[in-house]
Amino acid sequence: MTDLSQDAVDRVDLAGLGRVDIDDVLAYLHRDLKRLPGYLDLYRRYLRQRWDVYELDFTRDTADWTERMTEVEREAFVAISSGFHHGERQVEVELPVFMLGGSEESKIYMSSQIEDEARHTVFFDRFYREVVGLPGESIQDVLDASFHHVAETFVGPFGLLAYQADELRADPENPALRVRYGTNYFLWIEGVLALSVMKITLTYCRNRGFLPGYYAGFTATCRDEARHVQAGMRFLRDSVREDPRLLLEIHETLRTILAINGATSRRVALESLGWSPEDVRRLMIRQLNMKLSDVGIGLAPDIERMIDNIEPELAGG
Repeated sequence: MTDLSQDAVDRVDLAGLGRVDIDDVLAYLHRDLKRLPGYLDLYRRYLRQRWDVYELDFTRDTADWTERMTEVEREAFVAISSGFHHGERQVEVELPVFMLGGSEESKIYMSSQIEDEARHTVFFDRFYREVVGLPGESIQDVLDASFHHVAETFVGPFGLLAYQADELRADPENPALRVRYGTNYFLWIEGVLALSVMKITLTYCRNRGFLPGYYAGFTATCRDEARHVQAGMRFLRDSVREDPRLLLEIHETLRTILAINGATSRRVALESLGWSPEDVRRLMIRQLNMKLSDVGIGLAPDIERMIDNIEPELAGG
């Protein structure tokens, strides 16, 4: 970490984010988890923190990708990032379903998150098109070209999320269905998978001095995720406070997610990016436990054992 203050992380512009350590942004995210800002507070923060994806310059990134990174590094980087690319696009079109059942304040906030997800989709489209060199004239073409890189860890939770979104379409105000969706998306996909992918790829970029355009854009994305995770954890905390029985929905959803996490047949090799399987496992466990601890959500003993056995098959986002 640097000595950058949390207020500076909150207010730095896109160019400045290219000089921010990812650990400072993760600390910024967790700073507010215990008190959890209100939805309109997060909306005001969004207005202040919006960034223009078209201001990013990928010229140096293209040279790094083609001339400095090894083939093994490129393959690992694409493997871990592709799930994030597809995930951004999926939630961009599915979050409106979740938004339908919320309070008016949460709907206003959620409109900002949907715009964030669209911007992140364009960020990855530009990176894969201009730096990686994937073919395609449309956003869907590039998504199709990157899909075969997506690991099984992405398919499981996002497949479950699609099913949960279909349930919500039929009954958008059902609190149990909303908590199941929120547990999978806000806690696991955003709070564990996404933040772990950010930590892994951005640490690699910073340590090697590679991909400055990606680093600035993905660090800005991480700061956006701080708002998303804080809003999502507020929703889960408030839901359980209103009806303690909903804690059982969180527990059952976590059991499903953790079972899916272990049902993989291939591993994403991240050693070339400086991460061992044990490093990734510890990172995922820490991200999950920090969210639960900060918000005060307790777990059943069997879920704690499942968390201890998390498999580091990481490629979601």
